[in-house]
Amino acid sequence: MGRTRTAFKGLPRGLHMKGAHYYHVTSTAPRKWTALGTDRARALLEWARIEGAVPDPNVRTFDVIAQRYEREVIPGKAARTHKDNMRELDRLRAVFGAVLIDAIKPHHVREYLDRRGQAAKTRANREKALLSHVFNKAREWGYTDAPNPCQGVKGFTEKGRDRYVTDEEFAAVWEKADQTLRDAMDVALLTGQRPADVLKIERAHIRDGALLIVQNKTKAKRAIEVVGELAALIERINARPRERLSAFLIQDDNGRPLSPGAMQARFDKARKAAGVHFQFRDIRAKTASDLPDLGHSQRLLGHQHRDMTEHYVRQRIGQRVKPLR
Repeated sequence: MGRTRTAFKGLPRGLHMKGAHYYHVTSTAPRKWTALGTDRARALLEWARIEGAVPDPNVRTFDVIAQRYEREVIPGKAARTHKDNMRELDRLRAVFGAVLIDAIKPHHVREYLDRRGQAAKTRANREKALLSHVFNKAREWGYTDAPNPCQGVKGFTEKGRDRYVTDEEFAAVWEKADQTLRDAMDVALLTGQRPADVLKIERAHIRDGALLIVQNKTKAKRAIEVVGELAALIERINARPRERLSAFLIQDDNGRPLSPGAMQARFDKARKAAGVHFQFRDIRAKTASDLPDLGHSQRLLGHQHRDMTEHYVRQRIGQRVKPLR
């Protein structure tokens, strides 16, 4: 008869811990220690497989797997995606948290989409996409071998943004903007970068005659030549007196970098005063649409495929065609 446990009493016989790691330990000499990792739920599943025991159903719930996804997968994503995924996981946990992963079926996904879509169709699609990825990770991690319940469940049709910002609209908002927001708008227009990528530009990123950018969303690298209007703009920004000089190119008069929230608040105020309604992100599309060379647009924006740039431009200004004669 084995000894009564004095530590880790919540673990089944044959499952031990050393430090943060779990091990399966055979009961007969010579004892064999098999490492099962640091994840308790995964270790319990592996222990059940080795012992031929029925797994504790509580370790295969969506919530348990979502916790691991939150620890191991989300931190590697871009900041905006990280933030969105955390909100999406909260929504999914509220519905599927206590449900065994194997028990989630396609009709449950359909019902979730229909209910969530009554208030927010786009968010429902994003949450379905995250559910699908979490389920695929559960398959990779060995929590289930069931087919992905999201497969074949059609999401809502989304219409991409088709807002084109005219020169007059851009100028109207620019005139009502403070100098820091003007700097951000001008950098966005001349470089075609996303708002978050504009705000993270540091002065040290300008070297050897180029502005070096690693895009948050795609990790695409761009070396944009500092020439022409862009060179004049950077010179103007650097020449303006401030209380202190920040490492960031876009900063307020006190030398503080501009956060996304602060920029949005300033932009909302300026466009309201101008009586013009477009989003800051639409400036990137204006850059792509205003360039006469589609290849140039693709390279500047960092699109991997030309057809993506074509679609991006065509949605806003239509497809360019020649007349009869």
